[in-house]
Amino acid sequence: MAVLDCARGLLAHELFSQVDLHRLYGGVVPELASRDHVQRLLPLVRQALAKAGTTASQLDGVAYTAGPGLVGALLTGAALGRSLAYALGVPAVPVHHLEGHLLAPLLEDRAPPFPHLALLVSGGHTMLIVVRALGDYQLLGETRDDAAGEAFDKSAKLLGLPYPGGPELARLAEQGRAGVFEFPRPMLDREGFEFSFSGLKTAVMLAVREAGAAMNEPLRANIARGVQEAIVDTLVGKTARALDETGLLHLVVAGGVSANRALREALQAAATARGAEIYFPRFEFCTDNAAMIAVAGMARLQQGGAATHLAIEARAQWPLMSLRAPGVQ
Repeated sequence: MAVLDCARGLLAHELFSQVDLHRLYGGVVPELASRDHVQRLLPLVRQALAKAGTTASQLDGVAYTAGPGLVGALLTGAALGRSLAYALGVPAVPVHHLEGHLLAPLLEDRAPPFPHLALLVSGGHTMLIVVRALGDYQLLGETRDDAAGEAFDKSAKLLGLPYPGGPELARLAEQGRAGVFEFPRPMLDREGFEFSFSGLKTAVMLAVREAGAAMNEPLRANIARGVQEAIVDTLVGKTARALDETGLLHLVVAGGVSANRALREALQAAATARGAEIYFPRFEFCTDNAAMIAVAGMARLQQGGAATHLAIEARAQWPLMSLRAPGVQ
């Protein structure tokens, strides 16, 4: 939950993590996620309002994530957001999850200008997008199969690392030696901006199998280092190509994987070499959060993007290029 003021900025943002709940199962269990949302949402609303020093009656609108994602959890949030807006007599603003990530850098004092290139990289998405203006997006390329974040997580699982695997693999990679494992850089040698990470995951599985009983901590760290190097090289190579071909001099990097320090350093070097400025959300706004939804919601509200009927809708699948929100004409 977050409270955002158009003049004073972000007044509060609250998060209750479900990591401990899902760690027992090695990944997100949709039904458990939805049930826990039901229990946590209203207390978080009260907590955020109290921290912001405001009351519900002072709100001018309520934004909520309408998709894409796990539909049960989405519907839980949409039901609360739509109901709060109705009870308060204010507009309800359905927000696209990925647009929230794209606009997360607007929370920073140093915000990116339009137009710019965006690398959106998370557990479910890997996309290169030209962001011309709010709601004006051109997709250059995306993953054909697994996203970069999924490659991190599944490789971590193959190595026996706990959930959530991506951050655990990144920490282990710091102990590994560079170049010991040369995993494939999928599609990096092809023209265009498409990604593919399923082949990398297969290569990691074969390396783990080959190690067998000889697997030890240094070997595990070297494999983790190789996985991270392959993912980072692929993301940086495609992003650098996009900067070169579009001529854009401002790069936004958003989504959960943008918190990876090795990726940040490599992208910073690539941008600097091209005279481009790079923009990251702060670490707490890389993964899913309410502050980015508030920013996107406020921008949409100012453009007339409020819901026009009372139906509670959410979309498990929702292409970013078709941004008519549920309930918005």
